[in-house]
Amino acid sequence: MSVLTLLDPVVGLAHDAVAALAAHLPTALAIVLFTVAVRLLLHPLARSAARGERVRARLAPQLAALGRKHKDRPEKLREATAELYRAEGASPFAGCLPMLAQLPFFTVMYRLFTTPNDLLGATLFGVPLGLHPTGAGRPAELLVFAAVFALLAVLGWLGFRRARRAVTDPAAPGAAFAPYLSYGTALFALVLPLAGALYLLTTTAWTLAERAWLQRGTDPTTETGATKETRPTKKAGPTKKAGPKTETRPTKKAGATKGTEKA
Repeated sequence: MSVLTLLDPVVGLAHDAVAALAAHLPTALAIVLFTVAVRLLLHPLARSAARGERVRARLAPQLAALGRKHKDRPEKLREATAELYRAEGASPFAGCLPMLAQLPFFTVMYRLFTTPNDLLGATLFGVPLGLHPTGAGRPAELLVFAAVFALLAVLGWLGFRRARRAVTDPAAPGAAFAPYLSYGTALFALVLPLAGALYLLTTTAWTLAERAWLQRGTDPTTETGATKETRPTKKAGPTKKAGPKTETRPTKKAGATKGTEKA
C-alpha cells in the first residue's frame, strides 16, 4: 500500500469540493477557484513569512559579520545566529511556513489528478483534463499544452528575476543556483496531466502576485545586506566639508581693500 493512499479521505473531500463547483462551472475553472480558495486560507502564513524575510534582509550585514567572525566555529556561529534572531523576536524559519503548509495540499492535489476520477474526463478547449503532455497529438491538444507551458515558463522567469535580485550573499553555497529553481514548476508539469498543470499554473501565479503585494514599496535590491554595507562609503566623503571653500572669501575682501586704496 502506498503512503499516498493514507490521504485518500482528504483527497475525497477535495474531489467533492471541486465537483460541487464543477456542477455550476466548467471543471477547469472549478480547479482554479478551489486552488485560489485554499491559497486564501494560507495567506496569513504568507504574511508571516514576508515579515520574516524583511527581518532576515535587515539582519543580513550582521549575519555576514557573524559568519566571518565564527567561520571556523560552527557551533558558536549557530549560537550567535540564534541569539541575534531571538533579540529581534524573529525566526530564521519563518519564510518556510507557506512552503511547508502547501506540501499537504500539493500532495492531495497530486493524488487527485493522478488517480482516475470523473473530474479528469472534463475538457479544457476540447482537451481532456486527464491527458498527459506525452499523449498530446491533435493540433488542439498541442496548442493548449503549449499555452500552459508558455505561461509556466513566463512565471518561472519572473520568479527567477525576483529570486536573483533577493540574493543577499552571492558567495553563499547554492546562492547562484537557487534562483533557477523557479523553473522547476514548469519541469514538474511535464509529468502531470492537464489538470495538474492547471493547478500548478494557478498556485504559481498566486505565489508571485502575493509576494509582490506583500513586498510592495520595498525593492529586493535595497533590502540586501550588500547594499546596506556600502552605505557607509557614501558617508565617508567628509572631504566636501573638510575642504571648506570659505578660505577663498578673504581674497574677495582683499579685492575690496584694493578698491578702497584706489579711492
